[in-house]
Amino acid sequence: MKSRFSILVRGALLGLGPFLALGALLVLLPALGRAEGVATDRSEIDQWIKASANEGDIPIGTKITTQNWQQYKAFLPLGMQKLFAGVYYWKIPPEAVLEVGPAIHDFLLKSWIERTEKYSGQVSVQVLPNGHYVLKNYHGGTPFPHPEEPNKGWKVLANVNWPAGPQMYVNAPDNYGTVWSIDRFGNVNASTFDVVYRVSTSDYISDPGIPPESLDYAPGTWYSEWGMQESPEQSRYTASLQLFYIDQEKQPFPDTFVFVPALRRSLRLSSTARCSPVFGLDWSYDDAKANGFNGSTSTYTGDYLGDRKILTLSHFNQEGAIFPNGYLMPLGFPKPSWGKWEVRDMAIDDVHRIPSEAAGYCYSSRIIYADKENWLGDWVDLFDSNKKLWKSISYYNNAGDVPGYGHMWEGVSSSAMDFQNSHQTIWCGFGNPWKRKPYLDGNAPKEYFNGVKYGSPSGLMQIMR
Repeated sequence: MKSRFSILVRGALLGLGPFLALGALLVLLPALGRAEGVATDRSEIDQWIKASANEGDIPIGTKITTQNWQQYKAFLPLGMQKLFAGVYYWKIPPEAVLEVGPAIHDFLLKSWIERTEKYSGQVSVQVLPNGHYVLKNYHGGTPFPHPEEPNKGWKVLANVNWPAGPQMYVNAPDNYGTVWSIDRFGNVNASTFDVVYRVSTSDYISDPGIPPESLDYAPGTWYSEWGMQESPEQSRYTASLQLFYIDQEKQPFPDTFVFVPALRRSLRLSSTARCSPVFGLDWSYDDAKANGFNGSTSTYTGDYLGDRKILTLSHFNQEGAIFPNGYLMPLGFPKPSWGKWEVRDMAIDDVHRIPSEAAGYCYSSRIIYADKENWLGDWVDLFDSNKKLWKSISYYNNAGDVPGYGHMWEGVSSSAMDFQNSHQTIWCGFGNPWKRKPYLDGNAPKEYFNGVKYGSPSGLMQIMR
């Protein structure tokens, strides 16, 4: 006879579809079939790299449309080329216009530059006999501002893992972020979230305004990610916490916990859950960060493919980027009201698990298009275990004026497009009725500096109290 507790647990787990059942289904779907019989092989990346070797430049004022896009393929990520070509369900709408403007370089705070200059010269990498990578002597800033061989691809990955950006990011009830989930039938479901992403160790802090007493709350960690769903009501209080460790050889994968409202307790997920969708959305745990990578630099590496000039949105009108009015549908693609596109210098890196850790992992290749100023991955093409294009994710990282800090990274608008299952998820960090931006660094309300509440498993137990 089943105990009352086991029945309760079973019921709660059934309610955890976004984390478990749906996660398993979405991981399996690419192997079951592909949308409309279309498949893009990983080899097309190599073909594009070769064909774009002498790409030249694009004059300011150029307008790229569905009629002339093929002239500019060298400046477009492979996934965006597929959107323009219209080979999948998701297609660039015919009214789309990408007008090219000047590239603006204002992402880096003086404190970040100074820390990079002070410490980057002593940073190195050690490759262990088991194939794992160890970052040595890192103390904040960009680890390898000018990555070179050997291990150049891994060094690019390290830069992406520690990009230039705020060390505290908060979406609260008064400035929550919103995601919109879209299927091929045009159904749109909105969910709202509170988010606290933060650097947790004083050794990596470069931005001013972070109270020292708010740091080092989780010994051994360098970073924590806390997120809680506010709506819809049936999912309210569902929460996720990830802890990232300094010693990645000892802790090669982040610890991941989910708070289950029906149980009023948290569950620790297996390291195999890195492929599971966060809150049932189109980002996996390894995708859900503005830099395009949320894994570990111990058990992942990169193959450097080359430098290219890539079109992206880096300074956009946030008023024009509000869903749905700022998007061309059915594909949620930026309208011209967002602003002008920039041609930016990027390193193209093929990120993947090291061979000893690759078995059973969902992605064979994560092609990151990393901006060489801030080392944020502005676009990612994800290939499944059969080396076929599964998803493309845009990470439009925006720079703007942050009170008390000046010009720096101030938010991201992201779109995850699942080509194989014809699904899309859009995130907007200022998608609230007041169009308020996230709180950054010292501008965050005092309560969110409580590292125990917003950065530890015991803090999850304070939800619903």
